[in-house]
Amino acid sequence: MNPPVSEVVAITGTPGTGKTTVANVLRRRGYRILSVNELAERLDCIIGEEEGCKVVDVEKLAERVRSILPKGLVLLEGHLSHHLNPDKVIVLRCNPVELKRRLEGKGWPEEKVLENVEAEIVDSILIEAIESCDEVYEIDTTEMLPEEVADAIELLIRGEAKDRFKPGKIDWISVVGDRIEEFMRL
Repeated sequence: MNPPVSEVVAITGTPGTGKTTVANVLRRRGYRILSVNELAERLDCIIGEEEGCKVVDVEKLAERVRSILPKGLVLLEGHLSHHLNPDKVIVLRCNPVELKRRLEGKGWPEEKVLENVEAEIVDSILIEAIESCDEVYEIDTTEMLPEEVADAIELLIRGEAKDRFKPGKIDWISVVGDRIEEFMRL
């Protein structure tokens, strides 16, 4: 029997960090996963398109999402999920060198690749998540299999290993060091 209210956990991160892949693993394990992109379409929250990407009215989406959530635990997957008033946010992170490789492998234009790698380096999504939610964690997915990331998320859902995934432990600027110009739009 489901609890009487929804508990919402956001799985967010820069594009290419593994959100969708991990969400698929969690879905196979029986978790209820809702894609933010699909919700934005279904709830009529797309307000345009920019550079081939759909632009979402995040405030409108946040208002509408809570009213349609099923009872019990729900995982929201997408790089905007931390804006939808979740109870807990899990930010997936990836080493900028690997992230650049992944995004280039998807055939993304160089400008879009660098925009997202730069966002990862400067912790954009992590900072937004911390500003919008009291309970935030981060997982470095760089060298983890999707199943291992899913295991870590399950620990956090159960309230375990919180210290292990406390935000602030990942510092990509020190990792890329003198190579930072390779990853920034100048």
